[in-house]
Amino acid sequence: MRHWILSLALIGLSLPCAAAAPPSAAEVARYAQQQLQDNYPTDGPGAALLVARGDQVLFRGARGEASVELGVPLTPDGVFRIGSVTKQFAAAGLLKLVEAGKVGLDDPLSKFLPDYPNGAHISVRQLLNHTSGVKSYTGIPGVMAGPIRMDLSTAQLIDTFKNLPVDFAPGAQWAYNNSGYVLVGAVIEAASGQPWHEYLQQALFQPLGLAHTRWGDDHALIPGQVQGYTISNGRLAPAMYASMSQPHAAGALVSTVDDLLRWNRALHEGKVLRSDTYARMIAPEGAAQKDRYGYGIAHTTLRGGELLSHGGGIFGSQSFLLYVPGSDVTVAIVQNNDSVAPGKRSPSVLARKIAAYAIGQAYPEPGATAPTLAQLRPLEGVYRSDANTARAMRIVDGRLISQRIGGQRMQLTAIGPDEFLYEDGLSRLRFERDAGGAVTGTRYYPNGEGEGDFSPRTQEPLPAETVAIALPAAARERVVGRYTREAMELNVFQQGEQLMAQMSGQPPFALAATSPTRFAIDSVGAVLEFAPEPGPAKILTLRQGGAVLEFQRAP
Repeated sequence: MRHWILSLALIGLSLPCAAAAPPSAAEVARYAQQQLQDNYPTDGPGAALLVARGDQVLFRGARGEASVELGVPLTPDGVFRIGSVTKQFAAAGLLKLVEAGKVGLDDPLSKFLPDYPNGAHISVRQLLNHTSGVKSYTGIPGVMAGPIRMDLSTAQLIDTFKNLPVDFAPGAQWAYNNSGYVLVGAVIEAASGQPWHEYLQQALFQPLGLAHTRWGDDHALIPGQVQGYTISNGRLAPAMYASMSQPHAAGALVSTVDDLLRWNRALHEGKVLRSDTYARMIAPEGAAQKDRYGYGIAHTTLRGGELLSHGGGIFGSQSFLLYVPGSDVTVAIVQNNDSVAPGKRSPSVLARKIAAYAIGQAYPEPGATAPTLAQLRPLEGVYRSDANTARAMRIVDGRLISQRIGGQRMQLTAIGPDEFLYEDGLSRLRFERDAGGAVTGTRYYPNGEGEGDFSPRTQEPLPAETVAIALPAAARERVVGRYTREAMELNVFQQGEQLMAQMSGQPPFALAATSPTRFAIDSVGAVLEFAPEPGPAKILTLRQGGAVLEFQRAP
């Protein structure tokens, strides 16, 4: 499921090593080109990628097609939807109004929207760092199934969520929130007297020479804009339509990799905000500290050092923009597909891998020799970190697989004795042994940073594999259909006689029937249950990792 957002950059994996000298421009270019080639085909949606050190562009390229229908190749000049990377532009624009004395970070929302419920207790800074508690409109049931296509004014969009129950009291917690940035846009409009995107054009885009960054108005012809795609029922399809009035200041901008470099250089080199204002923008505060989120920017780590970044996901596109302070490295990647193909890497993972290489601290690569079955068998078992969290390690088709019980299977690739790399190429797992060589537990380095989380080995048996039964055609056909819940859409379809299930923006998975109404997906630790009423199933219940979600059949 994808809102305007996602991927806040909480990753990186450090193997203890001395920092190496940064590679040459030619070496970075070769590495980046290889990552692009490994991740995107020439005959389908692809991506544009730019890597820079300061103002020096180390790599600028593209792979794939801007229009699959017409066979038009992508170029690095392509204009893409950038989704929630929009948020840092909106945040900086509002902060310029703060510097001008027109807005205060502690001003109540009611100063700008007098009729907003509880607006006297919601501050501007809480909108900027996702601690306001207001209901995120992209999670309202049914919104993504149709209402998202409607053109709405700022006031009309706010009306869709302002009277809904809040998620928590202002400032009490952190929760990523698109409504908060619609309200950021509304504050900009009230304080500037201009539509939010026109203000950004005047205050940021024009002065900084961002000639291809603008509101992605879907009623306008935007030179160079690429087509967006998705995967539906296991096949490539045009992206779902959404009125770009609704992503608003939370995710409605389009841009190019060149403009994103110019933006990074300007923002992080002091050409946009005063130094004290910029420091506030990148410093998580209050309830946002745990999730390391500033104002429109995640402030996390890469290989033990600082990382400033944000990702975006919107119909037809994914994006990621990062900046490494000190090394002055920028990586900007935008793809014209809102799905990630099985076995491929998301823009956020690609960006981090390339950035780590560019600063001379590349992530480890798979070893030249794969472990034998005899070496892998002693590693099989259940490793538990607490009463509710355990990982099963088992051999599947000759490869070691890690599966958080109730979660998705992840293939592990050896990078050394007892050291394994996850499919994302960042996260790492190490098996620890006692003095006698017996395996005592695992140390998991989530997405690559820190000292790792230890899980001792238990005597629990490995979870049993599902034994599927064959179903007649009528039993398969009654469950086929499109099911929706809030912003989620789950399609059940057939490939030959095999039932498949696919959540929007995710790859399809094969269903293993254990009864005419119950289906397992062992690879992600999920179970789908269909109501047993006569005729087509109207209700689908998804059980996964302790969560129970009910979906309704869509018309």
